[in-house]
Amino acid sequence: MSDDESIEGLDEAHSSGWADYPLDSVFVRKEERSVSEVVKRIKNNRYQLNPDFQRDFVWSIEKQSKLIESCLMRIPLPVFYVAEAVDGTVIVVDGLQRLTTLLRYSENSFALRGLNTDGSSGSGNTLDGKRFKDLPLKLQERIEDTQLVFYILDSRAPERAKLDIFDRVNSGVPLSRQQMRNSLYSGTATQLLKKLAQLDLFRDATGESLDPKSMRDREALNRFCAFKLLGYETYRGDMDGFLSKSLEEMNTMSSRSLNELAKSLENSMRHNIDLFGSHCFRKSLREDAPNAKRTILNIALFDVMSVYFSDIEGSFGRRQANKVKKLVIDLLNDDDFNLAITYSTNSTNAITTRFQMFSETIDGAMQ
Repeated sequence: MSDDESIEGLDEAHSSGWADYPLDSVFVRKEERSVSEVVKRIKNNRYQLNPDFQRDFVWSIEKQSKLIESCLMRIPLPVFYVAEAVDGTVIVVDGLQRLTTLLRYSENSFALRGLNTDGSSGSGNTLDGKRFKDLPLKLQERIEDTQLVFYILDSRAPERAKLDIFDRVNSGVPLSRQQMRNSLYSGTATQLLKKLAQLDLFRDATGESLDPKSMRDREALNRFCAFKLLGYETYRGDMDGFLSKSLEEMNTMSSRSLNELAKSLENSMRHNIDLFGSHCFRKSLREDAPNAKRTILNIALFDVMSVYFSDIEGSFGRRQANKVKKLVIDLLNDDDFNLAITYSTNSTNAITTRFQMFSETIDGAMQ
């Protein structure tokens, strides 16, 4: 599957406006920097030009050349939007292609091409064929002195505000919230999510129905890690903040602790497959029939079932497995539980209800 309709119970946390934030809150500041200064910082790894959520560099040589020509003609460039990471590095939200072009040209990686203004195919423009090193010193300095305007998203901004601002300013293909989180919290946490998303056990348990391009698979894994590490009891109605907090914590964890977290996920996926087969995390498992039509994956079911079975050691005997399956079927036919995995699934009440009901119902069968 490749779209969000392949997921049930996904309660997106987008804000409908700025009512959640004080109108005088300052989350973004404006700064001007020269091309030479920015290129230097890029080379010193102060700027992240290739976070996972950004698309590959796709500009043609002709388009790159026109950007350089704009600098030479002193034509102001569009503003750049960046975000400060917790470690002080700068994440490019909007402007990857332009910054990459400036870096590449300063390193003599391409020669200008396609700058004729008369539509001819000849090389009448005196800049055609020129690399940075071929330009007169005066023109080199004109490029280096070009002022770039940056709007910088403060690292201290609330998590939800950061993601809302990402939504507003990115001019490319719309990004999912997980793609944004993946950039803001790049580190051992995001590396682990990427690794877990490629596990055969996870792919089998989810039926490969979570779109990897929009990182829906990593979002599900992020939710597992958050509820596993932080506990549903600490949730306060802000899924964006909850998921971000878990990534922050994972970035500080030891390799051993992260490996244990990965093993608990694998353990859970194995148990869910053994118990529910192709109907893992889907309401169709309540049909209890081998040929039942499989419904779409329910992310709220994934939350509670992935976490609950992650701590179960060993394997289920046939009698115990049948008892667990019957209890889960009974739960799915319970109006309160069904409501908690279907509507307003990110609310504190829905999350508390489904985790408590599942635990209270299944615990007896596990003894």
